[in-house]
Amino acid sequence: MPDKFYEAGESYKYPLIVKKLLVNPLLYSPEQEIIYRDKVRYSYRALYERINRLADGLRGMGVCPGDTVCIFDYDSHRYLECFFAVPMMGAALHTMNWRLSSDQILYTMNHAGDDLVIIHEDFLPLFESILNELTTVKKIILIRDGENAPECNVKADIEYENMLGQAFPVFDFPDLDENTKATTFYTTGTTGLPKGVYFSHRQVVLHTFSLAVTLGCFASSIFRSMDVYMPLTPMFHAHAWGIPYLAFLLGVKQVYPGRYEPGYILNLIETEKVTFSHCVPTVMHMLINSQEAKDKDLSNWKVVIGGAALPKGLAKAIASRGIKIFASFGMSEAFPVVTISNLKEHMRQWDEDEQLDVLIKPGLPLPFYELEIADASGKFLPKDGVTSGELIMRAPWLTESYFKEPERTKELWRDGWMHGGDVATIDQEGYVQITDRLKDVIKSGGEWVSSLELENYTSQHESVSEAAAIGVPDEKWGERPLVLVVLKPEYRGKVKEEDLRLHLKGFVDSGMLPKYGLPDHVEFIEAIPKTSVGKINKVALRKLYVK
Repeated sequence: MPDKFYEAGESYKYPLIVKKLLVNPLLYSPEQEIIYRDKVRYSYRALYERINRLADGLRGMGVCPGDTVCIFDYDSHRYLECFFAVPMMGAALHTMNWRLSSDQILYTMNHAGDDLVIIHEDFLPLFESILNELTTVKKIILIRDGENAPECNVKADIEYENMLGQAFPVFDFPDLDENTKATTFYTTGTTGLPKGVYFSHRQVVLHTFSLAVTLGCFASSIFRSMDVYMPLTPMFHAHAWGIPYLAFLLGVKQVYPGRYEPGYILNLIETEKVTFSHCVPTVMHMLINSQEAKDKDLSNWKVVIGGAALPKGLAKAIASRGIKIFASFGMSEAFPVVTISNLKEHMRQWDEDEQLDVLIKPGLPLPFYELEIADASGKFLPKDGVTSGELIMRAPWLTESYFKEPERTKELWRDGWMHGGDVATIDQEGYVQITDRLKDVIKSGGEWVSSLELENYTSQHESVSEAAAIGVPDEKWGERPLVLVVLKPEYRGKVKEEDLRLHLKGFVDSGMLPKYGLPDHVEFIEAIPKTSVGKINKVALRKLYVK
């Protein structure tokens, strides 16, 4: 049935809404597969029916346009169904980072005004601990993956698959205003409460198409319709970088791994012939250093790595396995992808090490981005690859504000530019290099020392598994850099602090690191603390080492 009556001669005002992303893949590849671990395997045609059933079931549970649906789940086919069904019916999808503390989860759910919760049985004990303090949740839908649900007192209204089984297989998804809110999630900073970011249907669609151009049309041609896709960035984290929407648009085979277990993931890559993924450096470090990776052929795998700087030492270890890597940069406030490290055509003639130096940079901006670097007064700085300043940006999919946070929004948007707090350079070819976060820059004797550069150079020593750099107070210089290192198991007890200082001095002698950037101390530790999304937790490190 048509959405409305049209007069003769009246054109259709085509809205950029999520449901329009479903049209082409259902024509091009309706029998393509969606896979969840070794549990579920079905076609795009079946996925579309399940999306319809989910929307009908949610409507039966009282979900109306404008409501907010929160989901706690691992990366799964169910999550993909929610990515589409919830916004397509006019509600907003709140993707919950279940790695947050219970206090943070409680705050975000009440702040977002969640009306209904879809929750995997594994998270019921966590949910039970905050249930009595939730102020807006009316209904609970339970996801069961097995038969051994944790003991708790949470009473769900219905089970997910039972709801779909009872629901009608056709739902009349309306033509929404393209500026209708589609998704929301919360980003955690180093201080204060989590901040809510949200995005409209129009922003989802535009980001998806810009990703398609970036990943499929330039020289590197990273992700196309013949690929097999498996996300390794949690779907709660910035829509898994928005790439599931693109995967559906392209009609590719999609593989969802559930819990992140190295052996299981590697087996899926091998058995399902996965060719494209994305993840943070921590996940890649975990995978290639796992025992199960030793006998796996990973040479057909392309991986976009973002969420944190990609040290060259780790990049070399990844490339030695034949994996093709592409660094990227993004922000939760930017949906999130800002740049990806495509090679330009003339760079394809360079040797592998020269290419790797480009591929570990955050890279070039997606189409429709305007990027500048600015000083503290907002003045634009030269794009010469040397001058650094705060990276500021414009694009049609950037969050317009922090949800219910006008004061924080004033810090984010100034003079019509989004200020994300990253220090960067942009070179003559347009490649962005993030040199630090404003709050993580080490200020020594009035000069800035990049903690990311120190981590990158340290990682290139053969003994180093992971490295982190922070500033510690110094009576003379204000701050001095401290480098914290996790050694590879075979080097423990064999490498000394002075070995790594000599290694870093080589970068000073070559002019790559300023003299004042050479750390006075390198300390060996057992593990580097990480945030809920796998980034180095420098707040925790400063609490431990800054007295």
